[in-house]
Amino acid sequence: MSSLPCSWAAPILPFSSSSYSSSRLLYSNPTARENAKPKRRISCNTKNDNQNAKSSHDSQGNNTFDRRDVLIGLGGLYGAASSINPLESSAAPIPPPELNNCRTATNINGQPVPYSCCPPINNRIVDFRLPARPVIRTRPAAHLANAEYISRFNLALQRMRDLPDSDPRSFMQQANVHCAYCNGAYTYPSATGSQRLEIQVHNCWLFFPFHRWYLYFFERILGSLINDPTFAMPYWNWDSPPGMYTPSMYLNQRQYPALFNERRNQRNMTLPADLGFFGQDNNLSPSETALNNCAIMHNEMIRNANLLEDFMGRPYRRGDPINPGAGTHEAGSHTAIHIWGGDPRQPTGEDLGNFYSAGRDPLFYAHHANVDRMWTLWRNRRGNLPRDFSDPDYLNAQFLFYDENRQLTLGINIPWVGCRPRARVTGTRAGRTVEAPKLEAVEFPLKLDKVVKVLVPRPKKSRSKEEKDKEEEVLLISDIEVDTEKFVKFDVFVDEEENDYAKLAKAEYTGTFAQVPHKHETPLQIKTSRYLELTQQLEDLGVEDDDEILVTLVPRAGDITIGGIKIVYSPSNQ
Repeated sequence: MSSLPCSWAAPILPFSSSSYSSSRLLYSNPTARENAKPKRRISCNTKNDNQNAKSSHDSQGNNTFDRRDVLIGLGGLYGAASSINPLESSAAPIPPPELNNCRTATNINGQPVPYSCCPPINNRIVDFRLPARPVIRTRPAAHLANAEYISRFNLALQRMRDLPDSDPRSFMQQANVHCAYCNGAYTYPSATGSQRLEIQVHNCWLFFPFHRWYLYFFERILGSLINDPTFAMPYWNWDSPPGMYTPSMYLNQRQYPALFNERRNQRNMTLPADLGFFGQDNNLSPSETALNNCAIMHNEMIRNANLLEDFMGRPYRRGDPINPGAGTHEAGSHTAIHIWGGDPRQPTGEDLGNFYSAGRDPLFYAHHANVDRMWTLWRNRRGNLPRDFSDPDYLNAQFLFYDENRQLTLGINIPWVGCRPRARVTGTRAGRTVEAPKLEAVEFPLKLDKVVKVLVPRPKKSRSKEEKDKEEEVLLISDIEVDTEKFVKFDVFVDEEENDYAKLAKAEYTGTFAQVPHKHETPLQIKTSRYLELTQQLEDLGVEDDDEILVTLVPRAGDITIGGIKIVYSPSNQ
């Protein structure tokens, strides 16, 4: 396979279903593979976003493709592996796992997971190649799917379940992909070779590309099992009020047994999805939940998602500590759905509420199909702003999957675009009604065991439009220390003076930090950061001329320590 990040622009080339056999491993970067000399390489090089896709040969005579050759249908898979050997260059992308060194994954309780997450070892690894004859696949919104489609989907998944566990296409093995990449089973050697470093695809810039690849091959398997190369699985449209309830196809055990899973939060299955969920009922009505959801989506997709790293996640390179920082969507509604759907009757939130087991719930794939859709929607709103990282360490990250495909074309009403929340009061907050210490009076590290309010100075105020276009004002919450074994979440508000933290459909709500529980070999206590964009929010609040802002941190779940808070400025063209 190839590294998906190579290209995530508006897709133009879909993949054909005839390009793969069912039991081959696909490799993302052929030049880094041991004991193999591939004949074809795929390059991610491009001069600009408007460059025409061209096929060519490199200086070694290998076939190469411009990264624009690998764009796929709307929101679909686009990507290609680099012809650069990371071992021979200054770049340091995350390498693929070595399957023969796959180890026992660890649950968040410190115990091994109850089964092996390692895939079958296959010494024959082939490079991902563009399909010669593309096929368009269209994913339906799950709540709008008709009975004929649902029956075919159920049949495909049942046939996947019926495959022996040793078959890499089986539902068990496909679910294990997430476990292996997310719970410490996959590693790579350090630069000195003295230790093995863990691979983690969450809480960093690999989150979107990895999961898109994952769905791609999962969906390809489904289509092959019912001999339908155009088959596409549904997405759970939880960002729109008509689709916020769990799609009924996943709840009907009698009629669609392959889609059912007992290990879910059964109470929540009767309620609209809560994108601000923090582990307990917030006592909001369905209409209030819908309002909250709309504001949350607007925040994480638009108001707080101007910079690439703020939406996509922080850089994660070879040798880096894991969990450098999640983007707005991963930390927000993505994580909320995982925890919301996990079964509280299970010891560690299985299935959706734990990385190792999440893939065992068919609902996981519908959830991530919508997450994947969010990536496309965000990119399509960028206009002239950068849509992709140009960093080779991002473009040349590598993964391994057993092949079979996924592809989508999307289109449905997007209510949260117009959900820019309103402020209770607009204008200067110089005469505040809330008493709070100034930042210099707060001692860090700060234990977040209660609501914390602090006045944070703004280095720049009354910025012009040109200054805003040049730099984004960002609230940096640094050295966030949490236990990865626990569900952790806190919410952030700016100039919130009513102490009403349940309702998020207001301009004072800034964003959230949250993580799905997972286990690492490295120390459980990690340090990461959260970047929250402020430019649009301060406009909404009418406080652009204020010297300081009132920042409120509201702990929702878990033990959290904050190392620092400050306002920084990041170039808007990154």
